[in-house]
Order: sequence, then structure tokens, then C-alpha cells
Amino acid sequence: MSPSIALTYLFAAALVAGLLLKFWLASRQVRHVARHRDAVPAAFAQTISLAAHQKAAAYTLARSRFGLVEMSWSAAVLLGWTLLGGLDLLNQALRAWLGTGMWQQLALLAAFSVIGGLLELPFSLWQTFKLEAKFGFNNMTLKLWLVDGLKGIVLGALIGLPLAALILWLMEAAGQAWWLWAWAVWVGFNLLLMLIYPTFIAPLFNKFQPLEDVELKTRVTSLMDRCGFAAKGLFVMDGSRRSAHANAYFTGFGASKRVVFYDTLLRQLSPGEVEAVLAHELGHFKHRHVVKRMATMFAISLAGFALLGWLTTRVWFYTGLGVQPNMDAPNSALALLLFMLAVPVFGVFLSPLAAMLSRRHEFEADAYAVAQTSGSDLSAALIKLYKDNASTLTPDPVFVKFYYSHPPASERLARMAPG
Repeated sequence: MSPSIALTYLFAAALVAGLLLKFWLASRQVRHVARHRDAVPAAFAQTISLAAHQKAAAYTLARSRFGLVEMSWSAAVLLGWTLLGGLDLLNQALRAWLGTGMWQQLALLAAFSVIGGLLELPFSLWQTFKLEAKFGFNNMTLKLWLVDGLKGIVLGALIGLPLAALILWLMEAAGQAWWLWAWAVWVGFNLLLMLIYPTFIAPLFNKFQPLEDVELKTRVTSLMDRCGFAAKGLFVMDGSRRSAHANAYFTGFGASKRVVFYDTLLRQLSPGEVEAVLAHELGHFKHRHVVKRMATMFAISLAGFALLGWLTTRVWFYTGLGVQPNMDAPNSALALLLFMLAVPVFGVFLSPLAAMLSRRHEFEADAYAVAQTSGSDLSAALIKLYKDNASTLTPDPVFVKFYYSHPPASERLARMAPG
């Protein structure tokens, strides 16, 4: 069997196996949540009403069923791009129009992104204006949705095209070690993005106002001083313009670090509860989770670039995934796209490992928060957030191990309980 045919069979088998696995997991989640929807778990009987529990179950079921449809469509689109020849057809059409060279390769990347976005558009609209709206979470108008989309396209073009041009140039000009230079550029870009995102990009989509609540500001500042954490500022973001979901996060690094609270979070939680949530986020920094995740991401990406550097010189890599490579012109853009399409198909089987490490980090951050603030405040805050975000209290255990980046509510609260 030739390497090309072997890759075709391997890719198809991984795609089918991954899809079947996802369907099995989703069906387990649906059955488990539906089976427990009529009774609030004993640990939450005093804090969560049956109506709220049933709303969370209905929301989880609706999202799961929507996810099954979206998952099937994504698999069909992926198959269309690869083994059914969609990417090859697009490449040939642009080559006939633009010839070969940098402009044709950039056009291929841009056209792929535009077509992919259009194919996903109905699902984005449905999720925002049907599913989220049905459960009272969507606050976004169609005008705002369109404006956000337009800003995203312009921003993506302004940032993405120059970066893509630099990577494509390196692939042709930097010799056999191009992948090492390209990786260095990619790492530098991500670090730069973290630096400029809080002050230049995020304000294009949301308004950020300095935290004005004196009591909360005093508590938060005192907490950060105790934890040895310095930030450029405390800000409130108008998250309610788009969604009723609540959150808080840190962004940036070095001198650009900011603490950001959703306005919805401040409306739902007491000052003590907000302080406890912030202490949890500080726990991630104290345990260097952010640095560890970045280091892991950069290490994995280095291996990925090295693999791509090897695959770009193998004709079977292209033909095995449904593309006839250019024999008299660069194939850099084709290689990038095929690699981005193929890697997730195989990477899905590593999801449980990533989820397990993330849950471990969440437990560590919870423990740090309990040590720095009130455990009862953190428990109360989590219960409110689970309730207000309609997060199910009864997820399927196997689904949790595969997908959940945060531990289920029952496990988190049990570890916070005294004694």
C-alpha cells in the first residue's frame, strides 16, 4: 500500500472514529442529564430550586443536540475540503486566475477563511438568536452581531495576512530549518498579542470602565497586595451588551496585566463573593498555571512545526488528503491548510489528557482561594454562577472526563467543605 493511500485510510478512519466517539459521549450526556432533571441533587437542595435545575437541564440538552448537528456538519465540511477535493478545486481555480506565487497563496488562505466562515454562519446565527435567546442569555442585537463580525474580519485581515505572508516567505526562503524560524515568529506573535490585546484590541468590541465600587475596590486591592499581585488596573466590562452570562478574568502580562469583571458578575455577587472569585483567578497565577500552559502550548507547537516541515516535502501528504500539489510552484499555503485541517482529527483523542490537567489546575486555584478568602463565599459564588449560567449539576461522569476543563460543581464544593 502506498503512503498516499495509507494516509487516506488513516485520516478517514480517525475522522469516523472521532465522530462516533463524540456522538457516544454526547448521547451519554443527554441521557444522564435527562434522567436526573426531575430532582435537585441533595447537596444543592437548599440553594438551587427545582425550576432552576430543570432550566439548566433543558439548556444543556438543547446545547448538546445543537452540538450534534453542528458536529455532523463540520465533519461533512472537513471531508468536502479534503478527500472530496474542495481545497484542490479552490487551489486550481485561484492558480488559473492569479498564477503562482505569494499573491495566489495568500488568496488561497483568505478564500478558505471566507468560505469556511460562510459555511459556519447559519450555526452562529442560530446559536446566538435562537438557542441563547430561548433561555434568556442573548442580549445582542442583529446590528451589533454584524458590527462585531465586520470588525473581526477587518482585524483578522490586518493582523492575519501580514503574519501569513511572513510565514509563507520563511517557508520558501529560510531553507530546511524554516519551521524553526516560523515557530519563533509564531511564539513572538502570541506574546505580542497578549501584550497589546487589553489596550488595543479588546476595547474595539467592549467598553472598559474603571471599577468604581469603593468597598469592592478596597477589598480587591487588599487581596492583590496580600497575594503579591500587581495589575495595571481594575476594570468593569459591559458584557451585558451581548450576553447574560457572567465572568471575570485576567488579561495581558507584565506591565499590561488587567483585572476585568463582567458587569453581570458584579450584579449577581456580593463583594465578598467577587473577592473569592478573584482569589481563584489569582491562584492560577500563584501556581504559575498560565506560564505552564503557555510553555506546554509552545512546546507542542514546536513539535507541530517540525512535523509540518517534514510533511511539506512529501507528495503523499498532499495526495493522501485529496490535493494535487503544484509541481512547478510553492505548496506552502496548501501545506498549512491541510495540516490545520488534519491535526484536530487526530488530536481529539488527546482531549481527556488536556481536560484532566485543566481540572487539576482548577482544584489548585480553588484551594488557594479558600486559603486567602472565605471558602463559604467562594462556594456561594460558584452556586450562583452555576445557577445564573444554567450549568447542569448532573453531568455524565465520562463526558466530564473527556470534555470538562472545570470540575463539576459537586466535586468543587465537596473539596471546599470544612473538615
